[in-house]
Amino acid sequence: MSKAGGKQLSIRPSVLYAGFAGLLATNALTLVGFLMAPDISHLLAGQTQTVFSAYEDRIAQLRLEVDRLQSRHYSQAGDINLQLQELAQTQEVLQEQHQFVKQLADKAAALGITATPGQKDTAPRSDSDASLVTGSITPAAAGAASDPETRVAEATASVNQMMSDSKLALAALSDAASTKTDQIVGSLATVGIQTKLPSGDLDGEGGPLLAPIDGPEDSTLIDDANGVAVALDRYAAAKQAADIAPIHKPVLADVRISSIFGNRKDPFTGRLAFHPGIDFAAYEGTTVVSAGAGTVSFVGQISGYGNAIEVTHADGLVSLYGHLSAFIAKEGDVVDVGTPIGRVGSTGRSTGPHLHFEVRRGDDPVNPAPYLSAGAVVEKIMDG
Repeated sequence: MSKAGGKQLSIRPSVLYAGFAGLLATNALTLVGFLMAPDISHLLAGQTQTVFSAYEDRIAQLRLEVDRLQSRHYSQAGDINLQLQELAQTQEVLQEQHQFVKQLADKAAALGITATPGQKDTAPRSDSDASLVTGSITPAAAGAASDPETRVAEATASVNQMMSDSKLALAALSDAASTKTDQIVGSLATVGIQTKLPSGDLDGEGGPLLAPIDGPEDSTLIDDANGVAVALDRYAAAKQAADIAPIHKPVLADVRISSIFGNRKDPFTGRLAFHPGIDFAAYEGTTVVSAGAGTVSFVGQISGYGNAIEVTHADGLVSLYGHLSAFIAKEGDVVDVGTPIGRVGSTGRSTGPHLHFEVRRGDDPVNPAPYLSAGAVVEKIMDG
């Protein structure tokens, strides 16, 4: 208290309360500001490391700010303390679930899965179109009330909106993986390949049956994230089945088909004869690759085929590569799709350099054309 001009000046209690309320409102606004930035925007669009680092920083800042608000307002009773505690608990949940979501994002990216909420197609998109907004926080409406209770309530609502947006993003990711899985399984079925997918039944849970307690139902991403994990596992299994089957082009170079499967005019006799494979005309020495993952079961000479290699795949399928000029793989080698195994030649019963590609189920040759067509469709699905 002081004197000026003969009058005594004093600070009224109402002014002190107003100042305190203003300080609390400023901190609440700061809290909302932390939440206004996109939290895991572009999560599945190739920017995961940068976005997650920023997200983790915001979680740490949110923790500090909530602690500050709680300590400054600790002595006052009322709903605002309860709201701050709930907000802090929600922040803890987000921090825990964040790691699980990050793992799913990394796994989806490794499998080539991207999606935008509300879109279930698998067509390629630009980076801007493919950005997946999972929890962007929108600022409070202009002219909104500035009292602490309202500001904290707005911050809580924003966090809840982030949870809701994240659920939509996870649903879109699950839809994209499931759609691709169904398309791959359908393509393989056209050539008689039955794909075994994980059932996703490892979802055990339990505990004593107790009466519910007061309060809202917990809002978490666990169920949604588990659904995405199952969808990604099923897609990975379908992708693996597609890699095992001999459905991929055995010559990576730009070559033409010089003879198809079935009856044809024999190039030596001129009479009708059965041709058990497809011929790819190519320059001598062109690299021949395995059409699917498997084990090299034969390397040597076969009458009529010249130098030949056989690769045994799953489901009783065998691919044969004939008229080779050189061998790269040896018997017993385990090969993947695209592994070099030999070189184009003109050995055996041949009129010039080309690759004879054959697919057998058991001992019977089958038309390779549907297999290669299915492979082209599957590659397009995976690249989409």
